[in-house]
Amino acid sequence: MQELISFYNLFTQKLKAIDWLGPLALRLYLAPIFIGVGAHKFANFDDMVAWFGNSDWGLGLPMPRLMVFLAASAELLGGFALLLGLATRLFVLPLIVTMVVAAGTSHWENGWFAIAPGDPATSTASVLAAVGIPAAQRSLLNSEGVGQRVAAAKGILRRHGNYSWLTEKGSFVVLNNGIEFAATYLIMLLSLLFTGGGRWVSADYWIGRRLGIAPSR
Repeated sequence: MQELISFYNLFTQKLKAIDWLGPLALRLYLAPIFIGVGAHKFANFDDMVAWFGNSDWGLGLPMPRLMVFLAASAELLGGFALLLGLATRLFVLPLIVTMVVAAGTSHWENGWFAIAPGDPATSTASVLAAVGIPAAQRSLLNSEGVGQRVAAAKGILRRHGNYSWLTEKGSFVVLNNGIEFAATYLIMLLSLLFTGGGRWVSADYWIGRRLGIAPSR
């Protein structure tokens, strides 16, 4: 038992030498996402304002022009900051707010899944449904309906379309547009809030060394 504990302690000590890989991976994953959506908002600013402000087919948010500008700025500047590892903890704060607002306004009513699962047997909701959570049980019932609709759509396309060409880039699914992606990005941003940009490959680390501030990570 003592040898196992010693091996575990040695293993964790070795991991500390490369603990900067975790924050780096998160930053490199999130940076192009936020840069892309921020640039898209600025490139289609008037359309975004219309979508943010319209209560019939959009989000119905107040001061939509200001809201689009703030969201796009947070995403674009925050994305570049994550790429460089510059003021990481500061820049993730507006990005966290953006993800919370996005989840609450654009996705909340659609439930969890971004892509609606079409097979209840493989749906992650089955785990929660097994312990009697009503929302998960409803999700499994919804999966049955999704599976039926996807099967019907595929049947129509096989009969009347070039199905191999239509599915060459991927299979057809039902877009549920739930909070899954926004929640995932939020969790990743929260991790960076606590760890910072990491050592060696972040501007924060080298600025901290230059200023004589010992970085926590």
